[in-house]
Amino acid sequence: MTDFAELKRGLVAQLVSQLQDELSTMQRAAQQAREAATHEEAKPENDKDTRALEASYLAGAQAARVREIEVAIKTLATMPLLSFAGGKTIQASALVTLEDEAGVRTTFFFVPVGGGARLTAGDREVQVLTPQSPRGQALLGLCEGEAIEVKGSELMIVTVA
Repeated sequence: MTDFAELKRGLVAQLVSQLQDELSTMQRAAQQAREAATHEEAKPENDKDTRALEASYLAGAQAARVREIEVAIKTLATMPLLSFAGGKTIQASALVTLEDEAGVRTTFFFVPVGGGARLTAGDREVQVLTPQSPRGQALLGLCEGEAIEVKGSELMIVTVA
C-alpha cells in the first residue's frame, strides 16, 4: 500500500519549491520596478509624462504578488495532510483520481493555493486543484464513487486518498 502521507508531503514540497522560485523572480522584478519608479530618468518632463506613475503602479502590483506568494507558501506549510480512508468527503489535502467516460484517469491534489501547477508522483503527473476552480467546486464535499459533470463530460471519482 502506498504511504499517502509521504506522497502528499512530497507534493507539497514540490509545490512550495515552485512557489519559492516564483517568489524569487517576483522579488527581483519588484525591486527593479521600484528602482525604475524612483530613478532620476523617471521624473516627468511635462504634465503628460507618466513614466514614474506607471512604474510605481507596476512596482505596487509586483509587491502585492510577492505578498500573495508568501501567504501561499505559509498556507501550504501549515496545512494538515489528512487521511481520507473510510469515505471522508473531499477537502484540502485530498489526492483525487478522476476517470472520464473514455477511461482516462487524471490525478489532482486538492489544496487551497497553487491551482494549475503540475507536479509528479512517481510515474504519474498530478495537477494542483483549488476549491476556487469550477472542477474544485464540483468536487468539494463529494466521496469516492460519486460522479460530477464538468463541461458536458461526466467524471467518476475513482479514488480519494
